Amino acid sequence: MRKSLFSLIAILGLQFLSAQTILGKWKTIDDESGKEKSVVEIFKKSDGKIYAKIVQLLIKPENDKCVKCKDDRKDKPLVGLEIIRGLSKDDEEFSGGTIMDPKKGKSYDCTIYLDPSNKDILNVKGSFLFISRTQKWYRAK
Repeated sequence: MRKSLFSLIAILGLQFLSAQTILGKWKTIDDESGKEKSVVEIFKKSDGKIYAKIVQLLIKPENDKCVKCKDDRKDKPLVGLEIIRGLSKDDEEFSGGTIMDPKKGKSYDCTIYLDPSNKDILNVKGSFLFISRTQKWYRAK
């Protein structure tokens, strides 16, 4: 009985901890249609920084490669493409890196943070000079 209770507590504790982290899979939403667009996996590399890559497309794009990219991602498949690079933790947010819009092939300064009222929502902010836009990504279950 004690082993079962301990196992249940451990599982619930792991679920709570996973809900507190930005790491894992997130669903992105298309700005125009409002439909789920892709699943992005956020992970930490050996350099200690945060990166994200597309792991699944939920809407078929016009082209399945990053044809407008201008860097090493040029003509690479969208699935597997790193769209966030080099974020570092700064208090409750991660910043100092970039996010790339594969549709436009442009990169922007990036800041991400968990929504304070719902840890299953990730606020993803892309900025260029004084202009910024924030999207909400939803934890994939």
